[in-house]
Amino acid sequence: MAKLSLGDLDLAGKRVLVRVDFNVPMDEHQNIVDDRRILASIPTIKKILAQGGTPILMSHMGRPKGKPDPKYGLRPVADRLTAYVDAPIKFARDCIGDEARMIVENLKPGEVLLLENLRFHAEEEANDAGFARQLASYAQVYVNDAFGSAHRAHASTEAVTHFMPQCAAGLLMERELKYLGETLDHPRRPFVAVLGGAKIAGKIDVIERLFSKVDALLVGGGMMYTFYRALGFELGGSLVDAERVDVAGRLLRDAKARGFSLVLPQDTLVANAIDAAAICKEVLVTDIPAGWIGVDIGTKTMADYAARIAGAKTVLWNGPMGIFEIAPFRKGTEAVARALAQATQNGATTVVGGGDSAAAIQQLGLSDKVSHVSTGGGAALEFLEGRELPGVAALTSK
Repeated sequence: MAKLSLGDLDLAGKRVLVRVDFNVPMDEHQNIVDDRRILASIPTIKKILAQGGTPILMSHMGRPKGKPDPKYGLRPVADRLTAYVDAPIKFARDCIGDEARMIVENLKPGEVLLLENLRFHAEEEANDAGFARQLASYAQVYVNDAFGSAHRAHASTEAVTHFMPQCAAGLLMERELKYLGETLDHPRRPFVAVLGGAKIAGKIDVIERLFSKVDALLVGGGMMYTFYRALGFELGGSLVDAERVDVAGRLLRDAKARGFSLVLPQDTLVANAIDAAAICKEVLVTDIPAGWIGVDIGTKTMADYAARIAGAKTVLWNGPMGIFEIAPFRKGTEAVARALAQATQNGATTVVGGGDSAAAIQQLGLSDKVSHVSTGGGAALEFLEGRELPGVAALTSK
């Protein structure tokens, strides 16, 4: 990697300001529902401690609109950290100010400090230099381990780096960049990408970039109906991104002109309503009845996609194949997830590109059966598009 990483640093006796991604889902009683993002940061925290550094952790949580909001407080995260880190966990009730500074100055080697939600200050999202300078004053070294926030130029990801002599990638950040970067730039072939999700709008740049990277691109999710509208099919009440039909048509023409394998589903599951109790049936994509709604890929497509994944040496997956949150409409997503797990077992490199597909593979209990599950939805997409991520660009070059 072209940026400094933890292994390049001498942390002994130093305070280390660490940007983590603790934006975890909570229920109405502030109980953590899913702590995967906390777990993902633990190796970096432990390595800093092992190298003699004192970690000062900072994160955002939710969208509190630039002012304190108790439902977005990070105290429950501090409590959860005690279960995973064998060190005293301190908590500061603000991320800046006299109290936070006093806690920082009284930190002892071997202790860990978690600062309160960065977004309780509007200056965080404004990438404010004064706010960043206050954060930077706590430590001698900066580490960014929050890949999920690396696509945002915020005070804790970008401006802070201007006030630190050394800015390095944490272990999670390093792993994300390694897997996503190597998957795109040095894949073992055949290289197959599977793209799903509701709309084509957020995936146009990804699709265009993958044309020059992959050997086949398998399309699913709601965006497949926009491609079919571009081909002139009647789609009943299926989701169509009307403003992107022309773009879908252009992508299909580009793929054909290049001889590129852009694969669309043969069949689809349709329902008479978006509801778990709806009546469902499978039809060819050319035969969607009036008033019926496409909600998932069909059985023939599941078998076709599974076979294509089985024949690949590298697989990248981003986006569910259907409306995954409704149980009867998730079989296509399950089929792709299981195909990735089987391909991994057979020696393929398999990468799940964050967001809903990461949530799906987690729910299915298959996260540890693939090579890598990204923790960043938006960041992973922007990386796949080829965009520079501000939180990565700001790190110190080796």
